[in-house]
Amino acid sequence: DSSFAVQEYLQQLIRFKRHDVQRLVDLPEAVDREVWQYEHLRQVCMELSLLVVALENECTKENCPEMKADGWLYLCAAHPSTQSCPAIDYIIHTLDGASILLNNSKYFPSRQGVISIPQPSLKHFQSIARRLYRVFAHAYFHHREIYQTFENETSLYARFLLLCQLFELIPSNLVTIPSGSIDDDSNEQQQQDKGNGRKVDNSIDTINP
Repeated sequence: DSSFAVQEYLQQLIRFKRHDVQRLVDLPEAVDREVWQYEHLRQVCMELSLLVVALENECTKENCPEMKADGWLYLCAAHPSTQSCPAIDYIIHTLDGASILLNNSKYFPSRQGVISIPQPSLKHFQSIARRLYRVFAHAYFHHREIYQTFENETSLYARFLLLCQLFELIPSNLVTIPSGSIDDDSNEQQQQDKGNGRKVDNSIDTINP
């Protein structure tokens, strides 16, 4: 299948099985493992833009002048030199950079026709996943109510985390959102269906092409 066909299949699954994250993440037969990860990461970037909209009135430059989560300060690589920037800017830079990279034919070939992901490009998956995780973490630790509402509606973090665990995109020591929060979200959704230390992350995950 072409990557476009995989995207359409994934989006159809999400429409009808949004909260069945295991079903969404499990690799389908006859779908390339790397293409499946690629399309999931593209989809997460698109859906995270909705979280940005939900955050923008609260996650202002005044309220969140730095990108923090669980005591960590994250530096932004989207500037001429790596520096701290407001959380909302960091989040937008991250989503823009990830989207540009994932749509760059230098690293990922045309999505038309049968494709596979070039081996040297696979390293970008982990870099993108680590930076996307920080978006969820900031929302969870600093804008809990908005995060909770968004997650209850989408199960996007649960899906993203399972994807990262299944394909080893993020080391377990970088997962900072408590696992119980996912169980709570899942239980609440099932019921609906039925009825400060300062640590600086100096690692630079450059995702700009």
